[in-house]
Amino acid sequence: MLKYSRLALGVIAFILAIYLFVIGQIAWGLLAILFSAIFVLVFFRNENMVAAFFYLRKNNLDKAYYFLKRIKNPESVLLKGQQAYYYFLVGTCESQKSIFQAEKYYKKALAIGLRMDHDIAMAKLSLAGVAMSKGNKREAQNLLAEAKKLDKNKMLTEQIKMMQQQMGMVGMQKVGMQSYQGRKRM
Repeated sequence: MLKYSRLALGVIAFILAIYLFVIGQIAWGLLAILFSAIFVLVFFRNENMVAAFFYLRKNNLDKAYYFLKRIKNPESVLLKGQQAYYYFLVGTCESQKSIFQAEKYYKKALAIGLRMDHDIAMAKLSLAGVAMSKGNKREAQNLLAEAKKLDKNKMLTEQIKMMQQQMGMVGMQKVGMQSYQGRKRM
């Protein structure tokens, strides 16, 4: 169902409710108002997104991914803010399978615009992990610094420290390999 058709159905149900109140059908009017409220609620909160958030909180990524995949064309069904969180959630689910596949979803979510600072920090932290695994240490450091600035509640402090330690270990391994190669030539 297209995103504005739900709102149109809500308005039609509300007009029907007013008509039913005018002719004296109070019970049917209340039922029509209930339907109108449901249509308007579903316009602002997509039912598949709500189910995906629920299963993500329960750490059931397979079910969350199932509900996300039920949204066939997010650009036509979801509002702009919902699209950002759709791509963020898909990226989170995809990161369990392939971090490189999840990268495009995180970038798309950031480009559309996530609302909460901790969500932006989480996406940047994940992108830093991708950059580090690709060997792009400078980009990973920049993304980690941005994530650290955005993490005002210190929810990601442990993950950021762990990522920085891993970057240090990668740097030490490269130095170790260079010194090993230098000794090998002698």
